[in-house]
Amino acid sequence: MNRALLRISLACLAMFVLLLINMNYVQAFEPTKLAAEPGNIRVFNEQFTYQRGSIVATGDGGDVTVAESRLVKGTDTYQRYYPQGPVYAPVTGYDTIYSTSGIEQAENSMLSGTDPRLAVHNLSALLTGKQKQGATVELTISPAAQQAAYSALANDGGHAAALVAISPSTGAILALASYPSFDPNQLTTQNGTELNKIDQQLLTNPSQPLLNRAISETYPPGSSFKIVTSSAAFSTELVKNTNSTVYAPSPLKLPNGNFLVNDGGEICGDGNPPIIQAFYMSCNTAFGNLGSQMGAPTLRQYSSQYGMNKSLSIPLHVVPSVLPEGSGWTDPSLTAFSAIGQYNDAVTPLQEAMFSAAVANHGKLMYPYLVQQVVGPGLAVIQSAKTSVLSQAVSPAVAGDLQTMMYQVTHNSGGTAYATAGPQATGGITIDGKTGTAQNGIDNGNLNDAVFTCFVPGSGGQPSPIAVGVIVQGGGFGADAAAPIAVQVIQAYLKAHS
Repeated sequence: MNRALLRISLACLAMFVLLLINMNYVQAFEPTKLAAEPGNIRVFNEQFTYQRGSIVATGDGGDVTVAESRLVKGTDTYQRYYPQGPVYAPVTGYDTIYSTSGIEQAENSMLSGTDPRLAVHNLSALLTGKQKQGATVELTISPAAQQAAYSALANDGGHAAALVAISPSTGAILALASYPSFDPNQLTTQNGTELNKIDQQLLTNPSQPLLNRAISETYPPGSSFKIVTSSAAFSTELVKNTNSTVYAPSPLKLPNGNFLVNDGGEICGDGNPPIIQAFYMSCNTAFGNLGSQMGAPTLRQYSSQYGMNKSLSIPLHVVPSVLPEGSGWTDPSLTAFSAIGQYNDAVTPLQEAMFSAAVANHGKLMYPYLVQQVVGPGLAVIQSAKTSVLSQAVSPAVAGDLQTMMYQVTHNSGGTAYATAGPQATGGITIDGKTGTAQNGIDNGNLNDAVFTCFVPGSGGQPSPIAVGVIVQGGGFGADAAAPIAVQVIQAYLKAHS
């Protein structure tokens, strides 16, 4: 054999060896990646021939199915079905022939059965001739709390709104509701033309039903942010205790010459009230002055300890709540407005629940989460939630001071939420809270946003069972619009667990 042919032969042999190595590598290490490729038509068609895993809500101790796959009558293909549609849509999201959202997206590899941890079951199914099946995702959601949240939001005069409820001691999310919502069953059609039409209708709907307001939109917190301002004041010892007096003139002249006033021009005590009175009356001038004294960096530090300015995954992506740095942000006059939850503060309803959850849990803020565990087709637990601490927002002593002040908001006759979240409104349930009435910057005659954050204190040495955050766009006073919604959710949850 001449030298040229030898070179060609060796080159061909090398290419065959490389091809063989690549084929084995792809088969051994890349099947999951290739199966997930959007252009894989075999996998696209195959997804309708097996049963996608169910999503169930387990927060009340039982299993309530909120998403499942059912055989289409007269065919051998499956279609996704959501038994309670709009109620759980902000949690489940949707699974269409083209895309996913919500838990359907976050846990897609488990639900679809493509996760490597399901490989043994899939191989067993292949060898025994059984059908491939996805895993079941069990949520922390309480069906009682979730249904109460959706019903209360839907019956609140048509305002866009959202609510999140959390277990303070674990971070488990007990309810996550957004209104207006949508029915994901509309999007499960396997007709592409019909799906595109429905999708466009939802996308162009001015009420934005696809927007998950609980975790994907931020709003000014209003006076609920006074929890953070008080935390900073106590922690830095600018204010010694709940009976320490604070400067609260009406109005408060700011360093730039402008004035900050209380709601309706209200007088805050004698102008030098104890901070506990300023808190339950929600005096802007008292907390604006404290904010100016402490400065924006201190407020931002304590807001971060409550979970703001952080990126969270529950496992759904959460838009960060912020007290942002920026041009002029350290101006003491602007800081006065930040200290009362205006200017550049922006929070999600989830963050509102986290404020109360940290106070209820002795200052310790747990990382919020939605998935309790994932169970394989053979009932083996593949993945279980592990609770973790996000931060120590404040010391137990400061948390105790905040609890005392939040109690007065609902139990003192002068408290802003006494009429709507006090014992006479809750059927005897003790709720500690803080109202907020936030200017939203919308100059079209709309009312302010209504905000309420609260928790049920633990009794007999037990941890607090639930903390809630509610924001109602254009709802007006937090005590009037948001507090009654939180009360309904708390009542439903405690009844289910009594």
